[in-house]
Amino acid sequence: MDALEAILTRRSTRRYTDVMPERSLIEKVVEAGRFAPSGGNNQTTHFIVFTEREVLTEMAELVCQEFSKMEADENTYASLRNSISASKKGGYVFHYNAPVFILVANRKGYGNAMADSACALENMMIATNALDLGSCWINQLHWLDENEVIRQFLYQYGLEEYETVTGALSLGYAEGGLPNRTPLPRKGNPINWE
Repeated sequence: MDALEAILTRRSTRRYTDVMPERSLIEKVVEAGRFAPSGGNNQTTHFIVFTEREVLTEMAELVCQEFSKMEADENTYASLRNSISASKKGGYVFHYNAPVFILVANRKGYGNAMADSACALENMMIATNALDLGSCWINQLHWLDENEVIRQFLYQYGLEEYETVTGALSLGYAEGGLPNRTPLPRKGNPINWE
């Protein structure tokens, strides 16, 4: 698969098998993130790779618990509102039970933290597609970045106090075989030519 095909056929995967991808494939995905551009070539994006089922289960339980304490109204971002609502019902698994979860963090106060991390996450999503793996960008830990319970949990696995969670990626083998690559119509993202 060439680069343009990997970009144009990438879709989010939200149903995964329990099969753990080979470590070499996970390493290729992370390496694609590490080679993403960064402002001034600062290379401050931090990747924390979770593959232990027990840790992922505990993380999902904590996220569900902390979201269930929050309130949402019509002004709350729709995806965040959905996460809060699902958590209040119980059993919410924000990472879709993917066998691999990659947290992405960067330095607090660094003006390019989100942009650098977004480039890294996009590189990793394109790499997963090229490697016949499924992936999905996950924002829930970014939304809970200032939550002390979540931060204390993440400190145990390498998040530094001077870092902010900028996003994450779930990945694994898509349920049913290859990831969905059916093109979606473009309804937005207008283009102006001058």
